[in-house]
Amino acid sequence: MLIVKVKICGLTNYEDAVAALDMGADLLGFNFYPESPRYVTPEKAAEIISKLPAFIDVAGVFVNASFEEIRRIIDRCRLNWIQLHGDEDPEFCGSFRSVHVKTMKALRVKDTSDIEKADQFFTDAVLLDAFHPEKYGGTGLTFDWNIVGHIGKRVFLAGGINPDNAAAAVELGVYGIDVCSGIEAEPGKKDHRKMKKLFENVNLLRG
Repeated sequence: MLIVKVKICGLTNYEDAVAALDMGADLLGFNFYPESPRYVTPEKAAEIISKLPAFIDVAGVFVNASFEEIRRIIDRCRLNWIQLHGDEDPEFCGSFRSVHVKTMKALRVKDTSDIEKADQFFTDAVLLDAFHPEKYGGTGLTFDWNIVGHIGKRVFLAGGINPDNAAAAVELGVYGIDVCSGIEAEPGKKDHRKMKKLFENVNLLRG
């Protein structure tokens, strides 16, 4: 049996959030990057999160936001994780060690040199996503998962994960998978049939 976390990201409404939770999601992700098509205001996210059970972990996605803004949204939305998906340096990522939140640094991967950057970040996890020259995640693109190798920290794998390839992602032995566009009907709206199929395929391996 493989123990792997499943993070459903890009949530914008309560119906999708509770469906993901009911199907077996371990983390729910809300995108606070205003330029993202999956952007949700802190007020809307807080409204959704307040209706969810307290045991579910909630992650906030940020792109080059200030420490003060992130700290405000952590408190407003009661976040358990922050996902730093921009050009944040190791020092900035480390500044949240005094805050009661886990940190995840996203790395956009073209080749092994990008994966090697993981050692620079003293975060609770790293997220490996496909590189895009203009977009910070949510592109549906994948990269060559064979280059992931061994990283001495928790690794979330992202980038184009969908019901058809989720099992292969889990079998890499990563800490978690991050799923967004691969189970959408449109940006910000989940396709519940696709999401159900994804969990069925993953749960065959999770036992």
